[in-house]
Amino acid sequence: MHTGALRRPLHRLARASQTAFLLAAVAALGQTPSPGASQQAGYSGHGAGSASAEILAKYAPPALPPSLSARIQAMLDVRSPGAGLVSPDGKRLYFSWTVTGTQQVWRLDGPQRFPVQLTGGEDRTDVVAIAPDGSFLLILRDRGGEEYPGLYWQSPDGGPLHLIQHLPRVQSFAQFISDDSRYVYFKANDIKPDSYAIYRWEKQSGTKEKVFDQDGLWDLADHRPDGRLLLVKELGSAVTEVYEWNPNTKALTPIIGQGVREEYQAAYGAAEGEVLILTPKIGEYRRLYRWQVGGTFEAVTPELPHDVASFLIDQARTRILYTVNEEGYSRMHAMDAHTFRTVALPKLPESDRVFARSFSPNGRYATLSVDTGTAPAMGYVVDWKTGKATQWQLPSAPEVDLSRFVRAKLETYPARDGTRIPMLVRRPLSCAEPCPVVVAFHGGPEGQSVPGFNVRAQLFVDAGFVYVEPNVRGSDGYGKTWFHADDGPKRLNIITDIEDCSRYIRKAWAASGQAPKVGVFGGSYGGYSSLIGMTMFAGAYDAGVDIVGISNLLTFLNNTAPYRRVLRVNEYGDPEKDKEALIKLSPLTYIDRVSAPLLIIAGANDPRVPVGEAVQMHNALDARGIKSPLIIFPDEGHGASKRANQVVQFGASIEFFEATLKPASKSASR
Repeated sequence: MHTGALRRPLHRLARASQTAFLLAAVAALGQTPSPGASQQAGYSGHGAGSASAEILAKYAPPALPPSLSARIQAMLDVRSPGAGLVSPDGKRLYFSWTVTGTQQVWRLDGPQRFPVQLTGGEDRTDVVAIAPDGSFLLILRDRGGEEYPGLYWQSPDGGPLHLIQHLPRVQSFAQFISDDSRYVYFKANDIKPDSYAIYRWEKQSGTKEKVFDQDGLWDLADHRPDGRLLLVKELGSAVTEVYEWNPNTKALTPIIGQGVREEYQAAYGAAEGEVLILTPKIGEYRRLYRWQVGGTFEAVTPELPHDVASFLIDQARTRILYTVNEEGYSRMHAMDAHTFRTVALPKLPESDRVFARSFSPNGRYATLSVDTGTAPAMGYVVDWKTGKATQWQLPSAPEVDLSRFVRAKLETYPARDGTRIPMLVRRPLSCAEPCPVVVAFHGGPEGQSVPGFNVRAQLFVDAGFVYVEPNVRGSDGYGKTWFHADDGPKRLNIITDIEDCSRYIRKAWAASGQAPKVGVFGGSYGGYSSLIGMTMFAGAYDAGVDIVGISNLLTFLNNTAPYRRVLRVNEYGDPEKDKEALIKLSPLTYIDRVSAPLLIIAGANDPRVPVGEAVQMHNALDARGIKSPLIIFPDEGHGASKRANQVVQFGASIEFFEATLKPASKSASR
């Protein structure tokens, strides 16, 4: 399987123009932050050990009312496994599934057969590759959500995991297995925490050798049978360069992107000297191109008013699958890898979203995930030889009526400059008008809220809330102008999209002259958005829930994991050069404005947004007498992954909104 690098936006303003820009932007906001309010002494470090035992004990997850816990438990049973990886002979499917409460690896020995569990325990585990000869699986395992995964191999029949590499505070990620199944290539930041070296591990001897170790965030995008490697170097959010590395000659040859601050995803094409490139460089939207030695560049997908979101090419170089993002709805297409002519796809159910998960090593089979929007996503295996798509996995919904699930409706709201901001809206079948509203901002900030079947959204709908998911400027999926609108200090110009959503809802969704109560909710950058909504725009929202969000951009950038800092500095700004902007964009700067209650949830092992971000926000609110309960999961990282913790995370959030957004008599009766 070959995919491009992660997409992350980046824009740098010339330092000379930044001061004037910032002053104009803050004046446009009509706000004067407290000087230096977000430059508190703060905290130090991230992950396990950055929070004391006393802190963890003080803010341990609370017990939920049994009725609420049961409600959440029942909904979390509505699920489907991932589409998975198919064996070379098409007789087995390997996939990850959370049915035990923690993601583990499972196997099906035929379509809709009884699943066999291959891994177990309390640590998140995933299957990432199958040897081309089908002789072993590559397994990735994380501990306690710390995001320092280790790499293992396992027999396709099950049995013990065999260690390849799992080191403290080191990330080890699989890249590919050689065509002869002899070597496993992987990358790890074990030399420098902010750089990835490429290694080759021989299965027979169990020994590893270093293949490539230049400084930088390198990803091995693809390989040729003769040993050449296609490397992508990430320089920042959505800024990449593509190179070819020849291990025999030690030559690193530039392909594309050098000196051009743009995003490129890459894979080898079918022809010698051909590289497939997915980029928005030439137009407003991402498009797939073929690059050839000599520098020729030719589009191979149609010009569309939408992004080509992703693509896959099989190792046999016979077919390409690509997905087009149409306002969040994902449409699958196929083409011949040699001629680039359209290839017919097998008939699939009508869906909101469909995407390719993998090809089998020989290219005959592909796995697809199909989300109809009315039931959990289903995994299909396409047999290109017969032209048939077979559903292998059956979703489960015990004791739940799927017909009551609400499908998302695509709507918009006006920003103050007149820009229409897309939002997905799910409304309860009935509620007391005006219905209370929960506005959920996505993470990223380069993410995108998409339609489709969504159990977690339905939890809020079942509780009587209108659930709204905006795609504010800076979100992915709407072209590069929209995507880059929040880069660096430019965020000051569009951060008002957060407040404008609430403004619109209060006015447009009022009933009998009464505006609805509106809460704000989100995780990661969505958590940051929640904090901004409650601080910079205090009064816009009646209550907020922040999950692993950033409270101070300066302390965040100084304490996030080194491999993250390189990318995040390019997204938010440099702590020195852009210090003034980072202060103006930090929720803690506006702590004196807060008057509404806020729930804060964090994971002690989080390497991305350190738990210190949550603690310092809670302490600042507590000092002002603002209700701000804090929950810290001692065994989680960047969000809850274990079932019991997910129950608490969503249950506490719903309980909090019921208490703050509904009349006392109604919330008490639930």
